[in-house]
Amino acid sequence: MRRDEVLAALAAAATGVQVGAATVASRFALAEADPASLAMLRYVIGFLCLAPMALTATRPRFRGRDLLPIAVLGIVQFGVLVWLLNFGLRFVPSGRAALIFAVFPLLTMLIAAALGEERMTGAKAAGVAATILGVALALGEKALGGAGGGWIGEAAVALSALCGATCAVLYRPYLRRYSTLPVGALAMLASVAFLAMPAAVGGFFAQAPRFSAGTWAAIVFIGVSSGAGYFLWLWALNHATPTKVTVFLALSPVTAMLLGAATLDEPVTATALAGLCLVALGLWLAHRPAD
Repeated sequence: MRRDEVLAALAAAATGVQVGAATVASRFALAEADPASLAMLRYVIGFLCLAPMALTATRPRFRGRDLLPIAVLGIVQFGVLVWLLNFGLRFVPSGRAALIFAVFPLLTMLIAAALGEERMTGAKAAGVAATILGVALALGEKALGGAGGGWIGEAAVALSALCGATCAVLYRPYLRRYSTLPVGALAMLASVAFLAMPAAVGGFFAQAPRFSAGTWAAIVFIGVSSGAGYFLWLWALNHATPTKVTVFLALSPVTAMLLGAATLDEPVTATALAGLCLVALGLWLAHRPAD
């Protein structure tokens, strides 16, 4: 692989790990914070991390017609996607939701191929399939257990993955036209404005939040890591195909599983380790230079 492709793979891998770590931290913070408020605070802090760098960088002259699409992409990726995922989690267990969400790179590959952004190959398809199977094995019975409410929960999680896959592909023209930081800051700012509405409905602005020091630490970690992770995500999308970037999201549930074992004494089974090996195989297949 070329140097840019290697760096893009490393950036995408870091994003996959960040999402998993932020998921574990979010579970901790949700004991005191409601989902809407946590999401808004997450991206307020993320935006504040990106804003200074975006302001000191060379300021691009955004075309007027590009402002709305970039803002909409930010709202869909951070607002609609998160709302659909949280809604789905009301009806399906987190393990099954993670498995459904693991089709993200498959959807990305299909959308990118349909729009002519990249060529679908057997190696990529095999890599994506291996990562999905690896996630299923890593999650084990967690991916299958739990009750449901018909198919509404599964449909919501699948739609959230579709939102993310669509955004991953549609970001690329703007990342080619402008630099990563301004696009990321604008998209995240739009998401903050969107997420402020459900947070207000939940009473966030009625009084100052009263979180414990541990919860504030978790929120700050989630926000800072999200800002850094989003920058790396967009940078990777600008230097590699959408499928090669999104396939690294398979590291998210694996990271959450390993962190759960390290911090919550949750067992790691032989099947889970086999799943981890399959994820690694899938990443290798998706990045073979033959395509």
